[in-house]
Amino acid sequence: MTEMRGGASMGVLFDIDETLVDLRTAMGNTLRQISAEQLAHFTEADWAAYQHLYAADPLGYYDKYLVGELSFTKQRLLRVAHAQQAHGLPALDGDAEEAWNTAYEQVLPQHFTAFDDATAVLDELDALGIPYGAVSNNVHDYQRAKLDAAGLQRIKILVGIDTVDAAKPDPAIFLEGVRRLGTDPARTLYVGDNPVVDAAGADAAGLRGIWLERSGEAALRDEYPDLTVISSLKAVPGLCQLS
Repeated sequence: MTEMRGGASMGVLFDIDETLVDLRTAMGNTLRQISAEQLAHFTEADWAAYQHLYAADPLGYYDKYLVGELSFTKQRLLRVAHAQQAHGLPALDGDAEEAWNTAYEQVLPQHFTAFDDATAVLDELDALGIPYGAVSNNVHDYQRAKLDAAGLQRIKILVGIDTVDAAKPDPAIFLEGVRRLGTDPARTLYVGDNPVVDAAGADAAGLRGIWLERSGEAALRDEYPDLTVISSLKAVPGLCQLS
């Protein structure tokens, strides 16, 4: 277990996927790499739609994994099956599913990269003496490997859904991150890309939820007028200094 840092009242917890690590791009690049031969007829528009559908997961298979209805592998296979069906492609059979998943598992980590603003914000937090960590809706070891592959080994405090047997927006997972930081919940920022699960969930748990909305689309932001919104992680140190 990571030791709790003491003596600091302000801290920052981050979501990982689409906040620190560009998972959508990694998934898209992986899909294209492992399926290039079978989908050689795809146009660029086809690839964009296929990759988007898989990453967006409109049928909520990942959410079903989080509540225990599906295994991690099964939610992934159902997502690719949906993308296949939407493009008029035949479903993968048992052997093909196994081969696809094996290839996906092997290739995906090769594409994990941190967003351009991730290292800079951690540098600044280090300079300010503000402790930080990550709270993620995936299991600890998988996310530990992801952070390391993305060059974010410096994030030592990491809470996954298996750490406290809870997933965001359950307050327990946020508060475990706070406990490990050794900070005051009311003075701990939680930064994530999902307005409901991350920002509103953190607010409800007594933290200061921050919605990282990178697109800058005003209409999207208007749907959640009560949330604190930033467009880049570069804004995080300033929010700490205002607290």
